[in-house]
Amino acid sequence: MPRREAPIVLTLDYGAELFHCDDMLTRRVLLKCLVAVPLAACAVRGIPSSARTTVIMVRHADRAGDDLNSIGLARAANLPEALAPYQLDAIYSPDIARNLQTAAPLSQATGLPVTVIHKEYAGSTMTHAHPDGTVIWIGNKGNLRTIWSELSAPGEAPQEYGEIGIVELQNGGVRQVTRLTVSP
Repeated sequence: MPRREAPIVLTLDYGAELFHCDDMLTRRVLLKCLVAVPLAACAVRGIPSSARTTVIMVRHADRAGDDLNSIGLARAANLPEALAPYQLDAIYSPDIARNLQTAAPLSQATGLPVTVIHKEYAGSTMTHAHPDGTVIWIGNKGNLRTIWSELSAPGEAPQEYGEIGIVELQNGGVRQVTRLTVSP
């Protein structure tokens, strides 16, 4: 009797199963997988036109080297108060120490875990996961600009310490932008 391999399952970043195969790994199955991977990459790209997500974006707090300095720690501690009017559904960040340190007080205040995702297509990933929710991305200058562009938000992405950019996706592709600051 031939030995059966473990099932092959390919899922998208936001959990949708794209491909599932219980067959033994054969050339045909391997070929299906190799074709499905690029298709999966295309499937998660782009902001859903039906999304009504509010995406809050903030640069990590002030730093010295790789970690937050005393001003940054104070600014991170004040972030929950600055965002008190918003009911967050998720906190997202890349896997960078200063970003995670900035997110920690917000995570503690809201009881939400910090979800680490890859910065590539983060806007798409967040809007697919929370099409009618409110999420925050605690990022860096480059990925904030990239996500801002991915969301087709007008104006400039937040770049300075303490700047908060809030992009509300609305009907008809309209993007409402609000700006806040968080002090140290």
